[in-house]
Amino acid sequence: MASRAPVATGRLMVGFRKWFYNLSGFNKIGLMRDDIIMDDSDVQEALRRLPENVYNDRMFRIKRAMDLTMKQQILPKDQWTKYEEDHPYLTPYLNEVIHERKEKEEWTKK
Repeated sequence: MASRAPVATGRLMVGFRKWFYNLSGFNKIGLMRDDIIMDDSDVQEALRRLPENVYNDRMFRIKRAMDLTMKQQILPKDQWTKYEEDHPYLTPYLNEVIHERKEKEEWTKK
């Protein structure tokens, strides 16, 4: 019995994540999770490192979201970003930038 509990808990957590993802609302205007990360110097550097096509896709999603927000509209449901399709495209670059910054700070301390 104890071996079945983690599976049920895992399915429950996935269901909760999907519910919360849809509740957040950014997917209804076509944004992905990494599109709503607040800009700072680390994020700016990570954006600079993105491949051009990924950066252009991001800018299209943000401009479309701004336009929809100004019109107080949302996309048709079939165009919403789905939980399964939302992949972290910026996070690996951001983690790399943060790691490099911390490493540089440690070297300057010495």
